[in-house]
Amino acid sequence: MRVPFLSVMLSALVTLLPSFTWADDAPLIEPYLIEGRIADGIAASKEHLAAHPDDAQVHFGLATAEFLQAVERLGQGLHRHGAFGSRSWLGRMLPIVRLPVPENPEPATTSAAEVRSLVQVFLNDLAVAEKTLASLNTDEVSLPLHVGKMHFDFNADGTVSAEESGWQMFQAITNARRPFRGQPNDANGQMPPAVEAFVVKFDRGDAYWLQGYCHLLSAFGEVALAHDADVFFNVVAPYLFAVPAAPDLPPTMFRETSQSMNLPFDQVHIADLVAAVHETRFPLIAPPRMEKALTHLEQVLALSRKTWNAIEAENDNDAEWIPNPRQQCVLPGMQVTAEMIGSWQAFLGEAEEILAGRKLIPHWRLKDGYGINIRRVFLEPRDMDLVRWAQGAAAVPYTEQGPRTNPSTWAAIQRSFRGQFLSFAVWFN
Repeated sequence: MRVPFLSVMLSALVTLLPSFTWADDAPLIEPYLIEGRIADGIAASKEHLAAHPDDAQVHFGLATAEFLQAVERLGQGLHRHGAFGSRSWLGRMLPIVRLPVPENPEPATTSAAEVRSLVQVFLNDLAVAEKTLASLNTDEVSLPLHVGKMHFDFNADGTVSAEESGWQMFQAITNARRPFRGQPNDANGQMPPAVEAFVVKFDRGDAYWLQGYCHLLSAFGEVALAHDADVFFNVVAPYLFAVPAAPDLPPTMFRETSQSMNLPFDQVHIADLVAAVHETRFPLIAPPRMEKALTHLEQVLALSRKTWNAIEAENDNDAEWIPNPRQQCVLPGMQVTAEMIGSWQAFLGEAEEILAGRKLIPHWRLKDGYGINIRRVFLEPRDMDLVRWAQGAAAVPYTEQGPRTNPSTWAAIQRSFRGQFLSFAVWFN
């Protein structure tokens, strides 16, 4: 039985010995992150940089805090609207919605427009962090952090709890089936000692990695906001938020929707699933956002190359988040081989060709020699109908004759990652 990659990471982290320490003073930003005072940490970092503009560690710490603030604000929005998160079977399938926010006894009513607003705020915050990372002009930087001890003020009450820790967020996002909400691995709800002592020393390659993630998340957000998903949202909203503004089935007339989904499936769940598939038709409302999404994806690939150039050039071996083949990962058992890096570079090359429109994507219904030009999907966007895409009709405007990406290339890449390429891709970026 294959164990999911991210679950292996989680299990490895639990078994770590509390031996990760560093001799130097903690970075300026760390006490603020541990205490859940991210905004104060950002202010302190900016004040320090005004007097010491060349302090690369503080600069990297500022960017990291700005990224974490984006996550915190998203979590605060989800808490305000009573997001079910991992308490719902659908919420467990969506990593962003799965943020471990505390339950809200008085949730606000949630409409599709309010969800779009949450996404836009998230995009704005990501842009701030990305800009700071882009201005980090140095090849040498080190930022050691106790990542499990960091906290977020998800319920915006001015205090932090075990439920709002970085450890809890890591568990919730990487291990959907066991979110451990409020019980981080022991009966007293305390953080495991190994996690208390767990340190990652982020370096230049990791800064590129984080910058790439800003672009990747922004690409998803732009695609979402380019389309009108109101009707679809009204079908699935009861599975995601406590008080939907316009549920597809008014609760005054229909029985309550259960958040659990066990075999055999409830007929309510089956009916809602069919309705959701029926409504996967998303009118295009903001075409320029699709071009922005393409630009973000191109930046993801470019930054991934910079990430791996920096990682492969490293000669140290010190609490590495993403190691090269000569280093050890801070997570036990997580080895990166030269074959994996070579396959990742092959993936980047193939993805670049696809986004540039020089290679086409096959479709199960297309004849040999025909394929879909993905670049034109972004530059000449239309209404999105996922069922028609699966059937083939929606692909017609973008279908051309030309060289296609070869399935054998992707099969070789998959073999290099032991059949878990997508899971490793989440880590590698």
